Amino acid sequence: MSGTRQSSRLRPQKVNLSQKFGLFRDFWSPKIVGELNDSYVKLVKLKGEFVWHKHAKEDELFLVTKGQLTIKLRGKHVDLTKGEFFVVPKGIEHKPVAVREAQVVLIERKTTRNTGQIKNERTVSSPERI
Repeated sequence: MSGTRQSSRLRPQKVNLSQKFGLFRDFWSPKIVGELNDSYVKLVKLKGEFVWHKHAKEDELFLVTKGQLTIKLRGKHVDLTKGEFFVVPKGIEHKPVAVREAQVVLIERKTTRNTGQIKNERTVSSPERI
């Protein structure tokens, strides 16, 4: 573990979600704001439609803090509003959709790539830490 990373893990700090969401404007580009065991806590702003994808080995939690989000699944969809979350189980194909801007907290394993098995222009291989 690097010195910087280790020292930040030893000095727990609270995270103000509003302040962190105010640090970026881009959509579909998750930002790391914390770590929990083998998972990252990420913030992401969503607007429009993402791509159909799945994560073969990782579950993914979506917690809406602002706006509305629809998680499309093959054959059904789940509508989420502020204060609601949904866990997409590993191996389930899904497509997040936000008609207007939604702010979302993601909790997912550190190995999770935002586009799952697909690699395209929206793939974020190394999320920024804010």
